[in-house]
Amino acid sequence: MAEVWTIAEASGGTLKEVSFELLARGRSLADELGVPLASVVLTDEIEEAELQRLASYGADIIYAERDPRLAPFTVASHAAFLTALVTRHAPQIILAAATTSGRTLLPYLAVKLGCGLTADCTALAIEEGTGNLLQIRPAIGGNIMATIKSPDHRPQMATIRPRSTPLPSPDHARRATIIPIAVTDDFHDPVQVLSLRPFGDQSSSIENAAIVVSGGKGLKKRDNFTLIEDLAAALGGAVGASRDAVDRGWASYPHQVGLSGKTISPELYVAVGISGAIQHLAGIKTAKTIVAINRDSEANILALADIAIIGDLFAIIPVLLRRLEERRTIE
Repeated sequence: MAEVWTIAEASGGTLKEVSFELLARGRSLADELGVPLASVVLTDEIEEAELQRLASYGADIIYAERDPRLAPFTVASHAAFLTALVTRHAPQIILAAATTSGRTLLPYLAVKLGCGLTADCTALAIEEGTGNLLQIRPAIGGNIMATIKSPDHRPQMATIRPRSTPLPSPDHARRATIIPIAVTDDFHDPVQVLSLRPFGDQSSSIENAAIVVSGGKGLKKRDNFTLIEDLAAALGGAVGASRDAVDRGWASYPHQVGLSGKTISPELYVAVGISGAIQHLAGIKTAKTIVAINRDSEANILALADIAIIGDLFAIIPVLLRRLEERRTIE
């Protein structure tokens, strides 16, 4: 009955949304294996009611530790608590988000435990007959999907791309058993955090945006990419780009949407002049509403779009901008 674990993330006493995305992944794996699903919370402060939100998204067990040594995040402190917990309970699978902290913590933990790790997965499955975790991720610049497994070592560990999993509807009647984590008091963190400062404008991240407008090679040249920027500004959204557009230097890498860039799940995704390579489609499949503007009626993206506008983007975008401006004037 070795458990499946997910590593939750919290800040300021509140759980981050990625914690619940991981539970959606972990729940299906645990059900297929017939084992409990546990979520691990390492933070300095959090209320029990907040912890029980993990239960509503599928956790059966919550391993929680509130300790001032766990904030701000350092890899040594979190790994010390997690190593002690893994040694005690021996889970068969550990999942974390492919965030800054997840990408830092799990490689460190894998070395300490002597087990494998697959980073930046977009899909997971259980191998029939063996129970091995199949860890699926893009490789060779996103041109192929590689399936990786670790048959000889436990726990099996993977980091999962944020926004690659739609959130299930919570069941607020569910409750989980909360178990505290005990770590010896003689633990000493060799890292001392002197200060913290925010990096850049996090509000502009396409991963967090409710509306994203992306442009592709159909725009033909960099000067025309201003149409994407103008439409994004008119809609109050963020600017995205296909890999082709980034490779041509029309947008920087943080704006790239797709398996080789960012996986996103906005309320509205507008794709302009993007044909729809499989890597791009995989990066937007959890978007709520997809609008595609393309002159090619056979473009792959039109099959995924909720609204497909077939025509010349250089004629369509100015009309949309004018209509949006007229609407703002009326309001």
